[in-house]
Amino acid sequence: MLFELKGLEDIKEHYDVLIAGGGPAALGAAVYARRAGLSVLIVEKVLEGGQLNFTTYIDNYLGFPNIEGAELAKRMKEHAESLGTQFLNGSVEKVILDDETRAVVLDDGRTIQAKVLMIATGTDPKRLNVPGESELIGKGISYCATCDGYFFKEKDVVVVGGGDTAINDALYLSKIARSVTVIHRRDKLRAVKILQEKAFQRPNIKFLFDSVVERFVGENKLERVVVKNVKTNETSELHVEGVFVAIGSVPRSDLVKGFVELDENGYIITNEWMETNVPRLYAIGDVRKKNVRQIVTAVADGAIAAVHAAQNYF
Repeated sequence: MLFELKGLEDIKEHYDVLIAGGGPAALGAAVYARRAGLSVLIVEKVLEGGQLNFTTYIDNYLGFPNIEGAELAKRMKEHAESLGTQFLNGSVEKVILDDETRAVVLDDGRTIQAKVLMIATGTDPKRLNVPGESELIGKGISYCATCDGYFFKEKDVVVVGGGDTAINDALYLSKIARSVTVIHRRDKLRAVKILQEKAFQRPNIKFLFDSVVERFVGENKLERVVVKNVKTNETSELHVEGVFVAIGSVPRSDLVKGFVELDENGYIITNEWMETNVPRLYAIGDVRKKNVRQIVTAVADGAIAAVHAAQNYF
């Protein structure tokens, strides 16, 4: 479900809290900010719940065992909305930060001000950056199994990666595709044990360990994947019709680059209250430098930021 596009008369020019991004961190912040009596606007260009919408089943969010990601996203959005959070389907193109102003410029040219601005823009999938990848995106190469898996029914596909996302993708695709080959550069997976056990038990999932993708080959569509064993340097080819890359993420922090402190990978550095080195500017969720990126930690980030803002700036 897309965010409801509010009319111009519904969106004010100033809010207590404006949140760029609409994932669990943003929705958690909205709930706590609204309970503190603050006006809140969430600006999100795609779907409420962020990456939750592209997760098949979630087993590790307390109180919601084995819930579909899209359903959890829907419930979170409805909770925030029931408290009076406003939502705008749009994109933040620029932030304005000076001594007093915290504002954003939207893709339609409007400027909206807020006393407190929260960056909850999340991450983008990391690319392999190998020959043929850019040319074949959307022609057999994807970064979202739940988005594109359906197009590979009864076909042979590859998943690149060895973490939770990669193995979740492999499990999901194993119900659709004829075969799934997981390519991982190490000699063992990094995914949690329960996911590994499920994957090892699926008869149509096989693994290529100690291996990396060297290049993709195809004219107007993907035809084969050239794989190199990192221990022997031997190469081989896989004739498949789909590849799903799940090797991590890069932060969407460009909006505040040059304003706030970033780590070497571009993640926003905050204090324990989620506040950046710029007062009244917070970073919450996966875009923030942190050790654990999970739904529960994103929601916690939002709650902490909202509580701190309410207690210190209003």
